[in-house]
Amino acid sequence: MPGMTETPESLIAFWTDEVTEPGWYKADDATDALITKRFGGLWQRVRATGEAAWPGDLFATILLCDQFARNMHRGQAEAFVMDDLARRLVRMGIAQGADLATAQPLRQFWYMPLTHSEDLADQDDAVALIAERLDSAETLLHAKAHRAVIQRFGRFPFRNAALGRVDTAQEIAFLADGGYAALVREMRDEGAANPQAAGQS
Repeated sequence: MPGMTETPESLIAFWTDEVTEPGWYKADDATDALITKRFGGLWQRVRATGEAAWPGDLFATILLCDQFARNMHRGQAEAFVMDDLARRLVRMGIAQGADLATAQPLRQFWYMPLTHSEDLADQDDAVALIAERLDSAETLLHAKAHRAVIQRFGRFPFRNAALGRVDTAQEIAFLADGGYAALVREMRDEGAANPQAAGQS
């Protein structure tokens, strides 16, 4: 079965050396197809067991359940079905200090499952961890933007179609005005105008 011969090292190396940092947040059909072909079987196995693929390396399974799932199932409900497991593994790893053993910029993916949560407490934790444990103003900006969406709507409106949820009037207006991208631009402009306030979490 595809993916059964993968190791934590091969999965992480694929993300860092083949996809590479410029491709981490880029929607690309070819990359999505490659991830599906190579890791789809492994994802299915982890979904069936509900456990880490490699108990000794939580980070590789976090990448699989959070980032790779979004590539493999872009625009579909399946993109989010492993989010709870990813967050559980994140909490375990942080308690062990494993996140701090991961070099930057790869370390950011320890915290991405928290930024993807529709629970405000997770969002608060994500902002605090990123502010404290990463040297990336851009990553912190996006964490704050994710939190702002949850503060406003209690969920991510841009997931509604995939999850079969009905948009509210406020969400329709938000999406029509540019949605998340427009919010990030607004927050970036506010930060440039008031750097001291931008540094607060």
